[in-house]
Amino acid sequence: MSAESWCYALSRRLNLMEIEPELAIRALREALQKYPRFEAYGPKLIARTLFQGHALMLAYAVQPPRDDPDAWEFQNSVVKTYQNLAGVS
Repeated sequence: MSAESWCYALSRRLNLMEIEPELAIRALREALQKYPRFEAYGPKLIARTLFQGHALMLAYAVQPPRDDPDAWEFQNSVVKTYQNLAGVS
């Protein structure tokens, strides 16, 4: 397979996901009620494209400390709430 045909095949397999801004804001607000200190880091929900599909995750304006035990739980809270609101899994 040539490089050009491989790139074309890859581009057809990627399933780009658009995040609905209103639902992302609602999910962030809900998670920030439980973890208010993360608001200072400027979290934003993003969809990272993978080889097959996508992954929802948080991007930060300022990275929170790596040793913060709640960073993972905060991200999970935002992602799961967004998935429930948007009806995606």
